[in-house]
Amino acid sequence: MKALLRLLTRALREYRLIDDGDHVLVALSGGKDSLCLLQLLAERRHIYPPRFQLSAVHVRMENIDYETDTAYLVDFCRRLDVPLHILTTSFETTPDAVSTSSSPQTAVPSQASLSHKQKTPCFLCSWNRRKQIFNLAQQLGCSKIALGHHQDDILHTALMNLTFQGRFGSMPVMLKMKKMPLTIIRPLCLCHEEDIRAFAEEQHYQPLRKLCPYDSDTHRASIRSIYQQMESLNPELRYSLWHALEREGKLIEVS
Repeated sequence: MKALLRLLTRALREYRLIDDGDHVLVALSGGKDSLCLLQLLAERRHIYPPRFQLSAVHVRMENIDYETDTAYLVDFCRRLDVPLHILTTSFETTPDAVSTSSSPQTAVPSQASLSHKQKTPCFLCSWNRRKQIFNLAQQLGCSKIALGHHQDDILHTALMNLTFQGRFGSMPVMLKMKKMPLTIIRPLCLCHEEDIRAFAEEQHYQPLRKLCPYDSDTHRASIRSIYQQMESLNPELRYSLWHALEREGKLIEVS
């Protein structure tokens, strides 16, 4: 926990992710990454500066056949002394729902831009979840929304964008919204997935009862394998890619 907390604190400082007086809303999916993020931020609240308020939100999708243990999440947040908001929503699938990859950035697009996308269940689910989170954040007066993506997620997304979209970019560490007073942050951006997994096992996090039936991104699985092969050629690959994203200004963006 000390090692992960040290990396989170470094990320907060280097990228100025949280300021004094911020109210941070953590998107709590129930997976190991979001549980870890919430626990670390709850611990970090007591180390000043900065001083910030913390809340969590869990969005349940009625028409997706997966299952989380809501009672576990409620108890988890209670032990951390973090208020949890549980929202339930759904979405309608459309005839033009065909296989495609959704945007890796966490911005809620307009209805106009949404209508021009090929709408997979994953895209529609993600879009509606984000809409619920954004609405709640504004109702609560939150200034930041924290997501549990770690460094591996960010690097793999960068390779996916290069391979399938012909552009160099990824999920930014900080994404400032133009149309609303909200900023998306990823405080686990310097943390490695293997360390988070080890911490989750140490903390005995309860896994999801039933995984989403659409949770099988073959492109991401292939990129993960390619990344591992590249890393065997260059053990410093992680840092090379990260510094490239940093140099090109891809870690801090405005949308």
